[in-house]
Amino acid sequence: MRVEIWSDIACPWCYIGKARFEKGLAGFAHRDEVEVVHRSFELDPQAAPTGDVMVLDMLAEKYGVSREQAEAMEARVAEAAAGEGLGYRSDRVHGNTFDLHRLLHLAKERGKQDALLGALYRANFAEARPLGDTAELTRVAVAAGLDEADVRRVLADGDAYAEAVRADEREAAELGARGVPFFVIDRRYGISGGQPAEVFRQALEQAREAAGTAAPDGGGSGDGCADGVCTPGSVA
Repeated sequence: MRVEIWSDIACPWCYIGKARFEKGLAGFAHRDEVEVVHRSFELDPQAAPTGDVMVLDMLAEKYGVSREQAEAMEARVAEAAAGEGLGYRSDRVHGNTFDLHRLLHLAKERGKQDALLGALYRANFAEARPLGDTAELTRVAVAAGLDEADVRRVLADGDAYAEAVRADEREAAELGARGVPFFVIDRRYGISGGQPAEVFRQALEQAREAAGTAAPDGGGSGDGCADGVCTPGSVA
């Protein structure tokens, strides 16, 4: 059984959804039969590579709300993260994630994709580390188990794994994914959003028992992060 997960490191619900999926998978009796593949999805491909804009400032500008309202928005997400035992800071920066996705494809080849994704989520959300800084990103990737020379080579070559990222994004569009996180089980079941762990466990059971009959449904609409889904145009 294969589970493909489209996500973006800038998406708080992808961070939370990964933890919830893993809890659901842990409760699945046949978890050893499941292959998990992480796919690329950029929520804000036009964001500056350096990521020098604070998330709270961007939220306030994007939605035309006050700083206090932006803080309240983030507090609700932080509460959901805390419910999964995850750290969450709002003093992080918002930036382009294309290089992070390129490194995730390198990590996939090295058998360390899940480790790197988890490290990137923690660095971004729990530690507010500036992943737009090449040196900082390199440190995170190396600590996750990647070879430093490989990381530096990929980051220095903007074409390395670029087509792999774009291919994932085209495939997401073909499957009807309009937001992330987006989970596809054996290309039969589609689950949109950071659902409760029990939803994932039940979906895995159904997929194994019945092989599924429903085509993937992207779910979600509009811009922003709400109801467990982030869609393009969101800035959280």
